[in-house]
Amino acid sequence: MKVISLFNHKGGVSKTTTAFNLGWMLGELGHKTLVVDADPQCNLTALVLDYNSVDDIEDYYSNNPGCDLSTGLQPVMSGRLTGLVAGSPAKTENPNLYIYCGNLALSEIETQVSVALTTSTAIPAIKNLPGSIGELLRITGKEYEFDYIIVDMSPSVGALNECLLMSSDYFIVPTSPDFFCAQAIKSLSSVVPRWNADVAPFRDATVDYRLPEDPPKFIGFISQRYRPRSGAPAKSFQRWIDVIKETVSSKLIPSLHPIGMTISEDEFNKYSNTGEPYNLANVADFNSLIAQSQKFNVPIFALTDEQLEQGGVILDNMKESRDNFKLVFRKMAEGIHEMTENL
Repeated sequence: MKVISLFNHKGGVSKTTTAFNLGWMLGELGHKTLVVDADPQCNLTALVLDYNSVDDIEDYYSNNPGCDLSTGLQPVMSGRLTGLVAGSPAKTENPNLYIYCGNLALSEIETQVSVALTTSTAIPAIKNLPGSIGELLRITGKEYEFDYIIVDMSPSVGALNECLLMSSDYFIVPTSPDFFCAQAIKSLSSVVPRWNADVAPFRDATVDYRLPEDPPKFIGFISQRYRPRSGAPAKSFQRWIDVIKETVSSKLIPSLHPIGMTISEDEFNKYSNTGEPYNLANVADFNSLIAQSQKFNVPIFALTDEQLEQGGVILDNMKESRDNFKLVFRKMAEGIHEMTENL
């Protein structure tokens, strides 16, 4: 079982959509997969289960106890002595894909985890909080025999994300072609190494729910949300994609390599088919397909001809785009599988 987090503290980079599409494709390839909504905004939960109001989601939680991450963490967060137990993830239309739902209450857990990270030596009773998040995912993963756990994280540098990332085996950085995303990559070059140092005390064997001894490895970024021209990014978007590639190579990799938090360029190139160092995939803007995906709660590439709800030339163009996206996500999922199986 591999735990892979999708993280970028810049919003608007299609993390949630990518988590859903990647998780679904891994399922299509025969790998039993759990997607985890670790964002208090619960966008992944709403996308997958088609719930658009707080009342709808609360009713679902009531009828499906143990389906959300926040409830699973309550035994530790409330100081109960029962310990963690496996959650009860919800099924999706893909028989190999499940979702561990989000909950607005995760924002409250954020505060508790933040306190634990900074004061656990003074208050030993809370030293299990940081590692409990990853432990819950692994307990649940083993119970259901998942091959992959894909974690959709919120766009922040808070304590919850710190513990989620440092509990993972690997992490991927989704990006969009703009100045702010390039700055975010540069920022990650200092944020992630600091997190790695911060959690060192919680890797100790005396902690019941300890963080993994080995930190997660960066296995690449995804270039997405660009406008294509003749099958490639338009010139204005390509400029920022190139800047992001350069920032990954000159800033992020040098900061992660000394602390064992990245795979090598040779290892990446061995299992990736993009021919671009650390660039897992180029995913163009979904355009009108995203609305249909959200309407029918299936990935872009899983939309049927009928679900596209168009005719004539427009239908032909949408079908071509859908099929191209399927090829992109298939190649990306296959590359990630090869990488994580053989490294």
